[in-house]
Parts: sequence; C-alpha cells; structure tokens
Amino acid sequence: MNIRDSLWNFFYPHHLTLSNYLFEIADSFNLDILTPTNSVSTRYSDNNQDANSVLDLMFLQFRSDKSDNHSIHSDWRLTSDYASLTVTIPIIEEHIQMKKQTIVKDSNKERVFVKKLIEVFKDIDTSDLLDVEQLENIILSLVSLIERT
Repeated sequence: MNIRDSLWNFFYPHHLTLSNYLFEIADSFNLDILTPTNSVSTRYSDNNQDANSVLDLMFLQFRSDKSDNHSIHSDWRLTSDYASLTVTIPIIEEHIQMKKQTIVKDSNKERVFVKKLIEVFKDIDTSDLLDVEQLENIILSLVSLIERT
C-alpha cells in the first residue's frame, strides 16, 4: 500500500488516518500487525532526496504466539530497493482421523442425497450477509447441515 506512518516507522513524524483503515481491515480478518525483531527500513531510497522508509508490513492471526520472530533482511536486497521480510511458522505434524463414505454413482441413494443437498442449500438465509463473521456462520451452518444429510 506504500503508506508511511509513525505507527510502524518510529522515525516518520506523521500519522495518517488512512492507516486506520488498514488496521480496521486487518482486524476484520482477525489479523494483527507484527513488530519485527529488528526495526530497520524495508525500502531503501536510491537517491539522496528521499529517506529510507518502512513500507512493507506483515500480519498474522491476532495474538499469535508466532508473531515474535518476524525479521527484516536488509542484506538480502541484492538489486532491489526493498528488503525481504520473513517469519517462521512451525508446522506441527498432526494425525487427523478420517472416515470416507461413498455413494454409488447414478444410484437411487445418490439421487436422494443430491435432492436433500439441494433442499439444504435452498434453505440457507443469506439476506443479511454483511461481513466475514456472518459468512463464516453461514458456512458452519452449511457444513453442519451437510454432515447431518
């Protein structure tokens, strides 16, 4: 977005109201801005008139315990004027027990199942779908209905 702001660049003297919108959008997705382990610029000016700045940000799930290892690598720039940002997110191996059920194609059982699914989809109320939370609630209801079907 190339927004400079004192909220994430302590050397920049101004706060823009436009930045508030960025935080509102992030919050609507349950995201939080990360604070890097090293506070350095993410964009390096190629002339003397412009100062280096922090333009690149990283967001993760709100209150993530993985948010303390975000780094800015100014030494990885090579020919770019932007520094690389990294975060390490450990992936834990987990066994998920699954059960597979099948219905014979073109069988009476398949026709009944599809008919029930169509009825379930028609009954979903999407008239007040205004935000991500309401969409997630509808999806959860749909999953529940499909599992019951």
